[in-house]
Parts: sequence; C-alpha cells; structure tokens
Amino acid sequence: MVRKQKENDQPRYTHVSHTFQPIFNEESRVLILGTFPSVKSREGMFYYHHPQNRFWKVMAGLCGEETPQTIEEKKKLLLRNHIAIWDVIESCDIIGSSDSSIKNVTPADLNRVLSQANIREVFGNGQKACALYRKYCRKTVGREITVLPSTSPANAACSLEKLLEQWVVVKEAVLSE
Repeated sequence: MVRKQKENDQPRYTHVSHTFQPIFNEESRVLILGTFPSVKSREGMFYYHHPQNRFWKVMAGLCGEETPQTIEEKKKLLLRNHIAIWDVIESCDIIGSSDSSIKNVTPADLNRVLSQANIREVFGNGQKACALYRKYCRKTVGREITVLPSTSPANAACSLEKLLEQWVVVKEAVLSE
C-alpha cells in the first residue's frame, strides 16, 4: 500500500540500489553516464524510462533510426551503434528522483565496462552526472568526462533540436578512428 504524503510531511530519503545492468559489449566505443535511475526508470527497470525524457529520441536522431519503443529495441539500438550506457551511482539515499537530494553514495564500478569494451570517450548526461563522476569515479577510472546537456524533462528549456546539435559529439566519437 502506498501512503499518500500529507502537506506537512517532509519528503523522505530512501536508500536505493541500482537494479539493472549496464548496456555494453566489447564493440562499445563511447560510454554515456547518467546519475541514478529516476523513480519511473526504477519502476520500468530500464534507463530513461520517463516518457518525457528525450534520451531515446536523441539516440535515434543521432543514429538516423526510428525511436525505439521496447527495452529490447533500445538495447539493440545502442549496441548496433557502439554506445554503452550506465549510471555513476550504484546506490544512494535519494528523495524520489531528485538528483540534487543524492547523498551517501556508493559509486558504480565503471571499470567493469571500461575493462571489457573499447571505450574511447566518456560522456555525462547532464551536469550532475559529471559532477558525481568527478567526485566519485575519475580518480579510480583515470579518464575525463565530457558534459552534455541533460535529456531530462527537468531541462525543458533545451529543445530536442538543441540537444541533437550538442549531442552530435557522441556520434563523432563513435565514428572517429
């Protein structure tokens, strides 16, 4: 049973662990990192599951393909185009989907992907993903991260067209030799 929050109730932190695996294979050339799955993504058990998140539209646009609908189609789109995705955080305390509330972080072991794939460049989906990467992962991983504008619905000021213009660096990194 879900308890409805009263007006005078303070939002509550919940300790949450990442429950789904990174998407990659040995042919992946770029790694795109988010912060931590939103409530909608945790419910759907897959990345960028919120219907207003533009991640899948951006990926499809960059790859010149139709926007995938199912989890299987999404995985195939990424792998076919040599793109890996994961999140910086393995577990944390968080209020709902609020990245700004994240505390008590356990970072993901990014070397799991980096040791098995030919990753040329690491990108962050938004400022917060990059800040968390720099704080918790950069020293261990030994790689820089490139900040990209967030595809989150919270970044509504950035149009899909503008996202595609700025995210083209992902496609360029995949195609570079």
